[in-house]
Amino acid sequence: MIFIFDFFQPHHSHGTSNFKNSNPKLNLQLSNLDFAYPNGTRALNDVSLEIRAGSRIAVIGQNGAGKTTLVKHLNGLLKPTRGDVLIGDWNTREHSIAQLARRVGFVFQNPDDQLFKTSVREEIAFGPTNLQVAAGELEARVARALELCGLQNVRDTHPYDLQLWQRRWVTIASVVAMQTPIVVLDEPTTGQDAFGLQRLADLLEQWEREHVTVIAVTHDLDFAVEQFPELLVMAQGQVIARGDARVLNDESVLKRAGLDAPQLVRLANALGWADAPVNVRAFVAHLAQSKNTD
Repeated sequence: MIFIFDFFQPHHSHGTSNFKNSNPKLNLQLSNLDFAYPNGTRALNDVSLEIRAGSRIAVIGQNGAGKTTLVKHLNGLLKPTRGDVLIGDWNTREHSIAQLARRVGFVFQNPDDQLFKTSVREEIAFGPTNLQVAAGELEARVARALELCGLQNVRDTHPYDLQLWQRRWVTIASVVAMQTPIVVLDEPTTGQDAFGLQRLADLLEQWEREHVTVIAVTHDLDFAVEQFPELLVMAQGQVIARGDARVLNDESVLKRAGLDAPQLVRLANALGWADAPVNVRAFVAHLAQSKNTD
């Protein structure tokens, strides 16, 4: 990572906190959702859930649990075999992927599946241009996305001349510029170093201020419990648990989902604590309380 200080300075979005997202607040509703691939593999089995506008949810589980299949239904990349997916008042069966892109921004796990323009700036501008955003607003959106994602110094670079972690940020910036009320991130922490994780945390906070719904598929349990107030645990095409990070204190949930406990839970268990804190803030508070009672 010898280029990190050239392209990726630590960033805090103080200058963008006054931005107001004018998009409507849209709830998501999945009802009795089944999905089977053409080869007969059943990937989702009777999933019903509601996600309120402005939520911040991490979807976790083993490979093959149905996580990516689930979120691909939110922007119409997949259509239900049975059941319905509502994005606000839109049923995804009745709208095209292009139409749904106005409501749901999607960042793929592999950025190379998403990039096709000849410069970072053009890539970021592509979506808003298709929405026929006025020239002045288009430039403002691009500039803001470049800033939030730390890409100002590579705006004129061809995306495929960038490293993988930078290309991932180009795809995230493309979604930032779309200003959709809902954002889906598929494995956003892959390849990120400490600066990248902090930048992502800053962006999540920015989206929260704008009441953007953020749904992330991730294998990074430590990042999930630190940054997402709500977890959706999946196994074998079903949602088996939903709640805050304390759901990961349930060994039966971890076993069914094929997950290891987060690091802090394992440490708390090794220390013999009966109540295992699942994030740093809770762990520090528990440690301070333990010292005060000794």
